[in-house]
Amino acid sequence: MTETPQPATGKAFMCAYDPRCWKFAVFLGLLALVTFAPEGTRDAAQGALADAYVQVSSFVGLTLLLFYTLEHVFKVDTEALLKKHQRWHVPLAALMGALPGCGGAIIVITQYVLGRLSFGGMVAVLTSTMGDAAFLLLAREPKTALLVMAISIVVGTITGLIVDKIHGRDFMRSAEGNLKDYKAHCGPGVCYPRGLAGLWYGLLVPGIALGIGAAFQLDTDLWFGPWAGLGPTHYIGLAGALLCFGLWAGVPDKGFAIVNLMAHPVGKAHVVLRDRVIFETSFVTAWVIAAFLLFELGSYWTAFDLEALFKATAVYLPAMAVLIGFIPGCGPQIIITTLYVSGLIPLSAQLGNAISNDGDALFPAIALAPRTAILATLYTAIPALLVGYGYYFLFE
Repeated sequence: MTETPQPATGKAFMCAYDPRCWKFAVFLGLLALVTFAPEGTRDAAQGALADAYVQVSSFVGLTLLLFYTLEHVFKVDTEALLKKHQRWHVPLAALMGALPGCGGAIIVITQYVLGRLSFGGMVAVLTSTMGDAAFLLLAREPKTALLVMAISIVVGTITGLIVDKIHGRDFMRSAEGNLKDYKAHCGPGVCYPRGLAGLWYGLLVPGIALGIGAAFQLDTDLWFGPWAGLGPTHYIGLAGALLCFGLWAGVPDKGFAIVNLMAHPVGKAHVVLRDRVIFETSFVTAWVIAAFLLFELGSYWTAFDLEALFKATAVYLPAMAVLIGFIPGCGPQIIITTLYVSGLIPLSAQLGNAISNDGDALFPAIALAPRTAILATLYTAIPALLVGYGYYFLFE
């Protein structure tokens, strides 16, 4: 008798919807690339991962640790601040949005959903938000990061005030609501075991030292004495990059369910600072690795000068960066910032992307106020194009 085919098991069915399945597939592909690929490809891939960790991730981890520690020490009741200074809602929203990461923007968005903020405030915060890409820019070019933040605050404030002037402060204002369904949880891969966290921080400390040495163009392998010939800097960077990528792959979701709730006041109680730094740095690292691999392997396989290509199409780059800014989430924006700090795209493109992108803040905005979120993010394209091309034609 022919056996009747059985439906897929629950685990197989869940795998189709669990992001960890495809992320671990990518992780295994990355391991294969740096282990079994032909020598030239393998060396280029290993170099990209080592450089991504030493030159970028270690500084991002340090920046996150300092920022979140200061945030924890100097507790500010944003909700009370917004309620007390209603006439300053728009500039306060722009200021909150410019804070590195998405926490400030998400706090402002929740206040909008509760009916305590105007539509102009929503536009202001989405205009000024740069998301996790701000940590990368702070780590690599702090002066440029401060310039971008200052411009974003000014542009966000002006845009928000103009929008309120045109539409009125009650345009699309939410009715007084609540966030009873906006719950945080400490999901798998966010509460890291002590040993794993110790390993991660154990790699971060030498990673920071090696990153500083590399920034001063020192031969950091010489610091290891008789082991210098083994290339310890390379292998520490490679190990750190693979660990970060693996931790990113192990998280069941990225966006509304975890990262944004970790930034939300409700969610902070569920995620300790130690794990928050690991999680955010690992996420940024995954996308920095993607950018580094794209550039290094693209150059190696095609023998094509990608830098020359970007220079030849420079006039289109600000518009392309603005369009990429519409993609929800911080990943594509981190790639844009990585290309900028690598010297491949101009500051005008970075400015356009910083103003148009909403980072992870767009996820809860769409979930909680979809019509408002879509219209507000479309409004951000106007100042993004004006600032991006204004800087391009005036200074580049």
